[in-house]
Amino acid sequence: KDTHGRLLVAAAVGVTSDTFERAQALLDAGADAIVIDTAHGHSAGVLRKISEIRNQFPEATLIAGNVATAEGTKALYDAGVDVVKVGIGPGSICTTRVVAGVGVPQLTAIYDAASVARQYGKAIIADGGIKYSGDIVKALAAGGHAVMLGSMLAGTDESPGEFEIYQGRRFKTYRGMGSLGAM
Repeated sequence: KDTHGRLLVAAAVGVTSDTFERAQALLDAGADAIVIDTAHGHSAGVLRKISEIRNQFPEATLIAGNVATAEGTKALYDAGVDVVKVGIGPGSICTTRVVAGVGVPQLTAIYDAASVARQYGKAIIADGGIKYSGDIVKALAAGGHAVMLGSMLAGTDESPGEFEIYQGRRFKTYRGMGSLGAM
């Protein structure tokens, strides 16, 4: 919680032509952090945009990713990020590894990124690959400072989406952020 007892809010922007306008609007609306969200954060265009965002909003907390290597983590910190999201393709509905043919096993990615985070005195978020409660513990033990949960929370009343009845059981629609249904 923040100093006023409110929950912290991070809001995501992509790497687009209107990134600055969107980030400004989110900060003006009270977002505590800006997330630069992309499937592959260790690329020249993303790193350039992060540096520009850092220059435009020097006081903002910046979270960016995703990466799966120590080198990617270092590059994001060097570009001006405060927190790195780690994981390419480990999520239950993510097809990035299969489609793009890139990715690293999640526990290895977390461990490698955490070693860089310690050198910088910064944090990482383990994003994806959490299927069971024990996976949360493993991600934190490997060096993650926090985890992002998708499928574990997707069916709750608090999560967005429509409920559907299938064979007498109640389900909620759950899609990846890169899917047409989510865009």
